[in-house]
Amino acid sequence: MQERREIKYGKGSRQCQRCGTHKGVIRRADLMICRRCIREIYDKIGFKKTGSRGG
Repeated sequence: MQERREIKYGKGSRQCQRCGTHKGVIRRADLMICRRCIREIYDKIGFKKTGSRGG
């Protein structure tokens, strides 16, 4: 059986801390949360919606 190697770079090396996906991960300010999870918890982590589209 092969051992899994640790991925050190690229999209596979980063995953959402909340749901585990590798797609759409926001790394700014070391958040490491995907964009879908951010939309669910943005008010709890201190962000505000801005702009004409948000509501």
